[in-house]
Amino acid sequence: MAVNGLNTTNYGGEVLEQTLTLATTGNELAGKGLIMVIPGVNSSMSIPRIKTSGMLQKRKEDPSKTDGKGDFTYSEKKLTPHDMMAFTLFNPRAFEHIWRQYQPTGDLVFRQLPANVQSILLNELLKKVGEELGYAYINGEYKAEGDAYLMDGILTQAAKDADVVKVKTAGTTMLQRLKELRASIPVTMRNNANLRILMSVTDFDQYDDELTQLANKGTAPTDINQARYKGIKIEVLSQWPDSLIVATLCDSGMNGNLFAAVNLQDDENVIQIDKWANASELYFFKMLMKADTQIGFGEEFIALDWRADGTFKPVQDDDQGTEKQ
Repeated sequence: MAVNGLNTTNYGGEVLEQTLTLATTGNELAGKGLIMVIPGVNSSMSIPRIKTSGMLQKRKEDPSKTDGKGDFTYSEKKLTPHDMMAFTLFNPRAFEHIWRQYQPTGDLVFRQLPANVQSILLNELLKKVGEELGYAYINGEYKAEGDAYLMDGILTQAAKDADVVKVKTAGTTMLQRLKELRASIPVTMRNNANLRILMSVTDFDQYDDELTQLANKGTAPTDINQARYKGIKIEVLSQWPDSLIVATLCDSGMNGNLFAAVNLQDDENVIQIDKWANASELYFFKMLMKADTQIGFGEEFIALDWRADGTFKPVQDDDQGTEKQ
């Protein structure tokens, strides 16, 4: 039974048509246009990538084959959407003592799903699924078993990429850490209009407080400072982990570095509604979807991680005694 916590014992008068519901964050990466969502991927697809090496050289009047310099290196990153679903059962009669129009008179007959109830529950289902997908897009991990392991999120995919730039940090303030992060951003990315810094709400609050405390530079204590650092826009994500900031290219098209593949563009909005069984009073909501995420180039994913068990910290090389960046 999916309808819980009906904390009313009997009908006690008029009830508002609208119902109070909790605020949700939704899928922030998709909603803010920070990731390219590719529809129509039923099995898998690849993101094609080309890298080139230096090609300029001194002029030669009669160049030979051996004078050829530079090459094109082709590679692919794979997107493999995994199946998932949302499925819940509930009994519409659970609401009959709340809304007067659905209270039975005479024989207890309740054959149809009330439009009011259906609308409220559908909206809540869509909001919750969007919020859970948003978390999975960022932090998700895929395993064959377990409902908590539905897909690999952006951070999980980045952790597998040896080319990700892991920034060494000695900073103790957000201003110091952002300075270290910016110094590690390749100069080819610095002026890119799609360059973003991704961080959590908690970390931005600390950054905002630090700016406010600066003499003659920050805003008034009652205002919020601009979400920028040295001209780079900061995207504050409520589902992003604390103590990790990332600089990368973000766009809803091919000009970004974050990608997601889904079966259909509106998978998360297509809901099947029906009776659970012919003789049953229960109804069900069911959604089927597929999703996966990936990053394009690890070199364009610059991560500064000061978590205790941080995935993106520079690794100490035991043999060389040097840090791998």
